[in-house]
Amino acid sequence: MESKTINSGIVALDEVLKGLRFGDNVVWQVDNLKEYLYFVEPFADQAIRDSGNCVYLRFAPHPSIIVPRRGLVIKEVDPGDGFDSFSAQVHLVIEEWANKKFFILDNLSALVEEWATDELVANFFQVTCPFLRELNTVAYFALTRGHHAHSAVARIRDTTQVLIDVYHIKGKMYIHPLKVWDRYSPQMFLPHIVTERSWQPVFQSSEAAAVSAIAHKHPLHTVESPIAPWDSVYHKLSQYSEAGEDARQMTPEIQALKQEFSRMLIGNHPEFNRLADSYLTLEDLFSIRDRMIGSGRIGGKAAGMLVARRILAEEDGEIDFSQVLENHDSFYIGSDVFFSFLVHNDLFRLRLKLSRDSQFSREEFEEVEQSFLAGRFSAEIIEQFRNMLDYFGQAPIIVRSSSLLEDSFGNAFAGKYRSEFCANQGSPDERLEVFLRAVKLVYASTLSPDALSYRRRRGLGESDEQMAILVQRVSGIPYKDYFFPSLAGVAFSRNLYAWTSRIDSNKGVIRLVFGLGTRAVNRVGGDYPRMIAVSHPQLRPEVGMEIAKYSQHEIDLLDLETNKFVTLPTDEVLSKDKYPNIHLLVSIMKDGYLHDPYGMIHPDSGEKLVLTFNKLISGTNFVKITGNMLESLDRAYGHPIDTEFTASVDASGNLRVNLLQCRPLWLPGLSGPVKVPDNIPRERTLFKAKRVISGGVVSGIQHIIYIDPRRYAEITSMELKRSVGRVVGRLNGHPRLVTGKFLMMGPGRWGSGNIDLGVNVSYADIDNTAILVEIAREDSGHVPEVSYGTHFFQDLVEGQIIYLPVYPDDPETMFNNLFFKDSTNILTDLLPESSQFEDVVHVIDVPQIANGAYARVVADPQSHNAICFLG
Repeated sequence: MESKTINSGIVALDEVLKGLRFGDNVVWQVDNLKEYLYFVEPFADQAIRDSGNCVYLRFAPHPSIIVPRRGLVIKEVDPGDGFDSFSAQVHLVIEEWANKKFFILDNLSALVEEWATDELVANFFQVTCPFLRELNTVAYFALTRGHHAHSAVARIRDTTQVLIDVYHIKGKMYIHPLKVWDRYSPQMFLPHIVTERSWQPVFQSSEAAAVSAIAHKHPLHTVESPIAPWDSVYHKLSQYSEAGEDARQMTPEIQALKQEFSRMLIGNHPEFNRLADSYLTLEDLFSIRDRMIGSGRIGGKAAGMLVARRILAEEDGEIDFSQVLENHDSFYIGSDVFFSFLVHNDLFRLRLKLSRDSQFSREEFEEVEQSFLAGRFSAEIIEQFRNMLDYFGQAPIIVRSSSLLEDSFGNAFAGKYRSEFCANQGSPDERLEVFLRAVKLVYASTLSPDALSYRRRRGLGESDEQMAILVQRVSGIPYKDYFFPSLAGVAFSRNLYAWTSRIDSNKGVIRLVFGLGTRAVNRVGGDYPRMIAVSHPQLRPEVGMEIAKYSQHEIDLLDLETNKFVTLPTDEVLSKDKYPNIHLLVSIMKDGYLHDPYGMIHPDSGEKLVLTFNKLISGTNFVKITGNMLESLDRAYGHPIDTEFTASVDASGNLRVNLLQCRPLWLPGLSGPVKVPDNIPRERTLFKAKRVISGGVVSGIQHIIYIDPRRYAEITSMELKRSVGRVVGRLNGHPRLVTGKFLMMGPGRWGSGNIDLGVNVSYADIDNTAILVEIAREDSGHVPEVSYGTHFFQDLVEGQIIYLPVYPDDPETMFNNLFFKDSTNILTDLLPESSQFEDVVHVIDVPQIANGAYARVVADPQSHNAICFLG
């Protein structure tokens, strides 16, 4: 850091402070902009004389504090885009103009009007001030005296190098340096009266006492009610509510305040605002605030859950949802807590850097996770966490991401951010430690390669992405040493996976599992949820002996003894003790055939139990209630929807549902009718597919990445199989491929947790492909799962990636083995270090093989047919 003294443009000020230095951030606490201007103009003029330039960062709605002049660079930044985006933009401006050395910023207090809380203003200063100091600049800031809570001002004071109080008494201006880093004089920290000729320190005790008493009528350390919009709006609405006014007769002013309060809690998304304004009551908003830890917004997942529950509560139809829905007692960790955690643990700059890094690996992310796990929360937030955990006691909970962009219209972020189950057993300190780890892992997931890749692909790289957290009680009952719900799953108001023409796709579909719902949304090896078409619930996509094979064989649950999330075989969980209502969940395999139980089931009888849910579907109103729920939410949203739920049936057969999540559902293949050509010569056809559920036309495909299913199955080393996924990821980002269109083909299930059943990739490894093909070869044991409803499938839909299952052994389809086997492999041209994978990973330059012709894919989700051909 340079120690050279810098002129401020005011000689008397330089004498009081012993000059400015490079690296100084100077905060002026003023009553009005005129006072700030008194110091800003001489500073700008001096900076322009000394260096030729001064940068003015303009962001506030107040009048410009300095008029344009030669050498003044004015850069406008919009805080309305949110703290995240604004801070990133400011950092980019500072990086670009750091060589100019001198910066002037608008009044920081104006940011409170945009962001509603002091916390974010202090966060902004705490990440910006050190950055300016590192770049060896001098910067001026203003702060309105008496307008901020002590905690915010204290953080600014701790961070800045120079803090000066400015005030007027009886027409005279005084300055009072409160902090001047690394400089001292016997008179430096006294109030000084400002005159044209000189600035004189106030020595005389009675005069000093009188000046200080008047100047600090509202001393910074005793501000009890800062006038941040959040506090002001909340106070006014509380008075209205306490007065017992009729909510149906709100005045226009109160209605406007309610909407403003809603935006502060939920965010500003026009489509969702319509729903929130229509359905959420003032009491709902107060309830959110009462159960919030910290401040800020609650995020998309929490907001979607609350609005959906309110929609159903007000539904006046055949189903009385007040008798069906379980009560919820969720807590919300406000989005401001996230940014404060980043700032206090020196992680914000890391986040900015990684958000711009397109080559961020999974291995590097593991180091980032460790940095987050080493972070600390403030004592105040820790105390609020303790209070919340005391409330739940030892009931299991789940810590769920709920970012501002998540589950919104257009951006689901399905599976991109973490959710962490906490079995919540042990002493209070042990439970707190596990909970803190869960929160930190959710925070760290905002920087995962998948999340960053998703944001870039959706054009959200610079958007304000604040991570709030939804803390929910886990639904279920204790059973032996375990805890889990009887029923869990996802349900959609539209069913694209109509395996027979009898199914009405507008009635929706359910993916149902026994135990925790993770097995309904994740692709898991060798396990299948029950697919239920709401219009014809007893029709199955499987027949005969396939039913047992394509059923659920393992259950996700919480082990209360080990305090962990575990996966166990269903036979092991259901053996020995009788599970409540087990007859609704299982069928009995006897003599090679499945039978639905008619009487008591004895778990120790040795009979093979298969999870079919047949009796639940035929003997309860589960499907009727779920279908009604989907229809009501679809109608209110004016858009197809995607829900997550748990459910249980009591001894009397009554169903109870816990609606955990609701978000808009984006459907594939809705761009218009597609006709699959039937006159393509066999020699030009690469493959034909059936059972297609996503559609579209992709022309000009130059490259095909083909993972040979047989060669892949022959690999015995688990590490080598994992490496295949890493090779695919590098190809996915290769400049030669991403400049055009390419198609990926591989065995079984892409992204499966079981690498024997498919290539182990994440979203960031496949996000540039136009089409993703899953090849099912019977002799290799690879079976695609129609993954409709999983987070994986949502990735493909939102990325506009066409998903095609291909069955080469099916006589009704076609697969050009010779083309894929004999075409020249250019893998080592692209990745010379990957020669050991040449037998497995083929990269085909289509025009090079096909005399200049490109590949073309036509897929029709209505007829469920697709073709890939040359031409």
